[in-house]
Amino acid sequence: MIVAFKRLRKAVLPVAGLGTRFLPATKAIPKEMLPVVDRPLIQYAIDEARAAGIEQFCMVTGRGKTALIDHFDIAFEVEQNLAARGKEEALAMLRSAAMEPGSIVTVRQQVPLGLGHAIWCARAFIGDDPFAILLPDDLVLSDTPCLQQLAEIYRETGGNVVAIEEVPMAHVNRYGVLKTGAIEGNLVEVLGLVEKPQPEVAPSNLSIIGRYVLRPEVIEHLARMERGAGGEVQLTDAMAKMIGGAPFHGLKFDGRRFDCGDKVGFLEAQIAFALQRPDLAAAVREFLKQYQVN
Repeated sequence: MIVAFKRLRKAVLPVAGLGTRFLPATKAIPKEMLPVVDRPLIQYAIDEARAAGIEQFCMVTGRGKTALIDHFDIAFEVEQNLAARGKEEALAMLRSAAMEPGSIVTVRQQVPLGLGHAIWCARAFIGDDPFAILLPDDLVLSDTPCLQQLAEIYRETGGNVVAIEEVPMAHVNRYGVLKTGAIEGNLVEVLGLVEKPQPEVAPSNLSIIGRYVLRPEVIEHLARMERGAGGEVQLTDAMAKMIGGAPFHGLKFDGRRFDCGDKVGFLEAQIAFALQRPDLAAAVREFLKQYQVN
């Protein structure tokens, strides 16, 4: 039975990072503008959010990130050129990325104090509404968009829900990790959260990826500016303080996640997403034969 809760219509996208792992490509363009096939990472994130019913977006940006907003603006000269040349398919694709006027706002994260601090910077946008968080570096290939899967759980429970996946125990010190309670199918009750634990003390190998649906109470905890792992304000620590106050679950989402903040993960995503394209799949399979190694 689905119970009515305050509608999920807002999303925050933390995009202030410098993208140093992709230098020199990211010297002049934001890392979120790096394309996977023919769409930048930021557009994948926005499209996923829109599929989940999100209507209002807040990008938490830094200096040199104006291209992220420009990408969703109307490009009159480009559209006129395409129309004059009869490029209707390209024109329709371009227009499909345009956003409703006033649907995107930006705030600046002037200092790099962590993901929790970035979310706190969006506090005025969030207000007293539930909201989603999407990290564009995490790209998910799935039949049902990952955030849509989380939104369905939110509509059923009215509580916090995060996307989770199993990782090798040796890698748990890279993630926020769950202490688990009851498990029902792909839904895991969250009894505790630990940010970047060492493998020998980690409560599980279930880690949070870059998709969240949170209640606005998390802002109260972030506002204390308590420093956690790495000396940063950790979102995981603030979420842990909400456990017990409302339902909190991890969802083993259907789909495959690619870490596009990592060069190998980014390259793998290129291949995986290209193979899903009817116009590209055959050609990609053909050229891959040249690179088969033992």
